[in-house]
Parts: sequence; C-alpha cells; structure tokens
Amino acid sequence: MTLLRDEDLAAAFDHASRSYDALVAANPGYHADLRRSVRRLGLPGQGRGLRLLDLGCGTGASTAALRSVLPAAEVTAVDASAGMLGRAAAKPWADGVTFVHAPAERLTEAGVSGPFDAVFAAYLLRNVTDPDAVLAAARGLLRAGGRLCVHDYTLSGRRVDRAVWTLVCRGVVQPAATLLGDGRLYRHLWRSVVEFDTAGRFAHRLRTAGFDEVRALPLPGWQTGIAHTFVARRPYGHGAEA
Repeated sequence: MTLLRDEDLAAAFDHASRSYDALVAANPGYHADLRRSVRRLGLPGQGRGLRLLDLGCGTGASTAALRSVLPAAEVTAVDASAGMLGRAAAKPWADGVTFVHAPAERLTEAGVSGPFDAVFAAYLLRNVTDPDAVLAAARGLLRAGGRLCVHDYTLSGRRVDRAVWTLVCRGVVQPAATLLGDGRLYRHLWRSVVEFDTAGRFAHRLRTAGFDEVRALPLPGWQTGIAHTFVARRPYGHGAEA
C-alpha cells in the first residue's frame, strides 16, 4: 500500500470524520497528551492577547486543548478535510475560535494571515506531501520569537518502539477502523509513521527550517518512544520583525 496524499487523504478523513472522535477516545491519554503539549509551549497566563494557529485541527481535539490551557487566546483552526472541519465547527465554542477550510500548504490563499504568537500542529506533518514547505509557511506566519509546537507519532528509532506501534495498529486500531469502513485510512496511519522521520531526524528538520531552541519531548505511557512533543521558536533577527 502507498501513502494517501492530498485529495485522496482529505476524502478519507471526510469519510472517517463521523467515527473519529469515538476511535481516538479509546486511546488512553489522547486528550490529556494534547493539553500537555500545549502547556509545553510555555505561553503565559490564560493566553489573553495571544493569536494561535491550530494547523490540522481535525474534529477539534487540538482546538479544545488550546482553549482548555489558554482560554483567553484567539484561535484560528485550519483543516483540509471538510468533513473533519465540519465536525469541529459544529461543537460548542466560546468566542474567539475561527475555523478555516484549507490545506496546510495554501494558508495565505485561504486568507490566513499572521503574525501568530504560536502555531500548534498535531498529527499533521507526516501526512502532507511537502513537510518542509508547511514548516516554512508556519515559520512565516509566526512573529519573531513565536513558538511552534508539533505533537505527533514520531518513533525514537528503537526497534522495540516500531514493534509496539505495529502491534497496536494491526491488533487494535486497524480492525476497529475496518469495521467502520475506514481501514484504508488507518493502514495509511501505520505506514505514515514508520516511513516518516525519527524524533531525532524531525528535530534536525526543524532546525534546518530555520527554528531554534528545538526540543523533542517524549509523551508518557504506552506512547513513550512512539509519540513526542516538539517545541521550537522562530528566532529574532535575520530580517524578522520583533
């Protein structure tokens, strides 16, 4: 099986949107880990006066994590899947949340403009055709000193972590998804992780993309060595406005 890309992937997420929340709820710590990654951004207080970009918001789990930790921040939530975005937008939100239907590669065409104080990207970068272009776009939308947080499945490089990931996907996730008619998407999920960067390589990718203060922080529980939070900063200087 080859990886799904672009329109095919968006269509697969459209179909899966009806059952996506139920499947992720079965993952112990899924929502708590998203909130943990938001806290790792180190943004002040309740987020008052801050503009945040939720890149690849899906059905709104990452949006909810941002609003839970930083309830006073303004959040722009973007996704390429109309089905996933529709589920997110239909949920009850306090003022200050805006949803935009757009691929991560074409944000400015959809009217998304910076500067943002932080960009949060959960489960996104390994699903795009050109992750370096998306990182460049995110960097361009950040203010100087703004923070990037990437929350994703990124293997440590140890064989045991790949084996655990494969066991969970093939033994639990894929059978459940197949029953719901979404087996192809979740086979893509497994492959997208094993074929993407290890945590160390992704940290290097962030530095190459022009970010500094890059940290790769493991997530706890069964996902240790399988999922990480990456936190980085758009540097001051180099022509960026402070």
